[in-house]
Order: sequence, then C-alpha cells, then structure tokens
Amino acid sequence: MLALTRKLNESIMIGNDVEISILEIKGDQVKIGISAPKSIPIYRKEIYLQIQEANKEAAGSTVSVEEIRKLFQ
Repeated sequence: MLALTRKLNESIMIGNDVEISILEIKGDQVKIGISAPKSIPIYRKEIYLQIQEANKEAAGSTVSVEEIRKLFQ
C-alpha cells in the first residue's frame, strides 16, 4: 500500500484519468472528491463488498429454463 500525505486542496493522480482531491477536513473526517471517467465505477468499500456478496449469491443460485420462459411471456 502506498500512503501519501495531502493537505486541503491538494490532489493525487491515479493513472492519467483519475484525480482524488482533498476538499474538506473537519475533525476526524476528510471529504474527498474523485474525478474519473464515467466508465470507471466508484463505490464506498462497504457498498462494494455488498455488491460482491450479492454477485456470489446470484452465481450460486439456479433457475430452471421454465422459470426463465415465464419471465418472457
């Protein structure tokens, strides 16, 4: 892991397309801004983990051909 120190209104770049800026510092909270192409999904980690878990559950479930046919009728 790379650890960087940034001050208010300073940024870091990830590749050529993603910029992360420090917008506000209030007590123990830091507000960041992320500029990235729309094709790059950005999630809070807890949401990302929920999506991954839902995907695992969906991949493990089975659906019969008959159930799929009913969806398209």
